[in-house]
Amino acid sequence: MARSLAPIVLFTYARPEHTRRTIEALQKNTLASDSELYIYSDSAKNEKSAVAVAEVRSYLRTVTGFGRIEIIERERNWGLADSIVNGVTTLVERHGKVIVLEDDIVTSPHFLTYMNAALTLYADMPQVMHVSGYFFPLTDTEAATLPPTFFYNQTSCWGWGTWGRAWKHYRSDAATLLGDIQTAGRLREFDMDGQFRFSSTLRANAEGRQKTWAVKWHASVFLKGGLCLHPCFSLTQNIGHDGSGTHGKHDARYFDPHFSAATHVTLEQGALQENTTARAIATRFLARLRPSLFTRFYTLLKRSLSL
Repeated sequence: MARSLAPIVLFTYARPEHTRRTIEALQKNTLASDSELYIYSDSAKNEKSAVAVAEVRSYLRTVTGFGRIEIIERERNWGLADSIVNGVTTLVERHGKVIVLEDDIVTSPHFLTYMNAALTLYADMPQVMHVSGYFFPLTDTEAATLPPTFFYNQTSCWGWGTWGRAWKHYRSDAATLLGDIQTAGRLREFDMDGQFRFSSTLRANAEGRQKTWAVKWHASVFLKGGLCLHPCFSLTQNIGHDGSGTHGKHDARYFDPHFSAATHVTLEQGALQENTTARAIATRFLARLRPSLFTRFYTLLKRSLSL
């Protein structure tokens, strides 16, 4: 087995078909047979999900096609956020780097090649803290304005990787993270010039209304001035936007039409700074995701009438 390859960690719960599609796509990756795969299977939180969890675990025990497979069956329900933070922490402490997938992320056959190359190329550059396999869908005109890879400083988490040197800066206290961003006068920047309210999710975590991990990682990297590498064309697709996920809702707008044709990514070290064109494209895309003024007013009215 190639020791230089990053281990892969996959987090599963109670979606047998999604898990199967995720693993089958991963098996088709060029480096799969040389890679270590760690699978964390969370325990059922209630009787309703117990059958699906059992079905997932039964399938996981049949998986082959990787250099080594270790299945960690949780004895209690950790929840997605705690399970991911614990699993990533365990693996970067053991291996120094990791590639992270959830059970609804289908990968291109070139995903592992790209991720391993990036994790090697930027291993000794502390400013680079995150490698993503996903970027928002691009028009052909937009794609022509971007290089094959670039830095856009959002920790996109639909197939991603990091190093122990970066993950050690992960902070779990949402209230402190939010306070530090506000004190630095960078709230609007954090919220993509006001177009996407990451701070609302951070505040919901601080107030106990949500329990997520990704926005805390994003805020942790943001406050450290970290860089996040992205490919021009996505090497992953999130199939959980069918409404089946822990936090997912049905939404096809994230699907990249170039995904099925995605090829080997040319990876060359670029300037260690955020690509302003990529940020502008991302800001426009996120702005389009915001509900219209009418929709927001209608939702607020419904909530008011239900009080």
